[in-house]
Amino acid sequence: MDAHTEYLLHLADNALVLGQRNAEWCGHGPVLEEDIAMANISLDLIGQARLLYQYAATRIGGDCDENRLAYFRDAPQFRNLTLLELPHSPGLMPGGVGERDYGVTIARNFLYSALMGPLWNALCASSDSTLAGIAAKSLKETQYHLRHSHDWLVRFGDGTEESHRRAQSALDYLFPFTQEFWVEVPFEAQARQSGITIELISLQATWDAQVDDTLTQAHLRRPPSDGHVSTGKQGVHSEHLSYLLGEMQSLARAHPGATW
Repeated sequence: MDAHTEYLLHLADNALVLGQRNAEWCGHGPVLEEDIAMANISLDLIGQARLLYQYAATRIGGDCDENRLAYFRDAPQFRNLTLLELPHSPGLMPGGVGERDYGVTIARNFLYSALMGPLWNALCASSDSTLAGIAAKSLKETQYHLRHSHDWLVRFGDGTEESHRRAQSALDYLFPFTQEFWVEVPFEAQARQSGITIELISLQATWDAQVDDTLTQAHLRRPPSDGHVSTGKQGVHSEHLSYLLGEMQSLARAHPGATW
């Protein structure tokens, strides 16, 4: 597979996996309004994934389509960031057994949206006009996702002693996985050299500023991000992705080719 298509799949996998994770709150949200908000954010992300998968499928050709790319690839073929596949709580076991922590969900959405806002904005000028169009639509959605997660993270951090503790614990859990943002893998480098994307490290200062400003408002401490660098972009994932895909893909694989 060429680097151009692999980069499209990376973006699509990011959106699909986080959309699936957020959708796990459907019917379980802490309040009705947030249940609906999280469902809408999930739909936005899955919509982004569909556009990217559809485009990637046309580049791959043959009988490839969006459903094959979403439902009939195994975990090592996915190129999503490891951050996005993690369960909603450090205490969750594989398969999602345990208590969901809304603070983890909000913190992850914030860290990811703070990256994707500037990236989608940059991709609006991509040499790939189709990707540029997808980026323009996705940027508007991501700006809402960032505002939603920012507001809740500040509310949690500047709220009760318990909400502050849980927000800080969520950041401590997730922050080391953000190192993967800035590690350029071969398909990203080749896509950048073709003018399709930019070097992500050029966005780090913008991301840092957004994160630091929000954490200051929330009276939260920025955790260290050193240690293990995750490798989801290279197809080496945590144990959690296979469980997520097993749940998400089971119906399509049980009835391949079915129509509804």
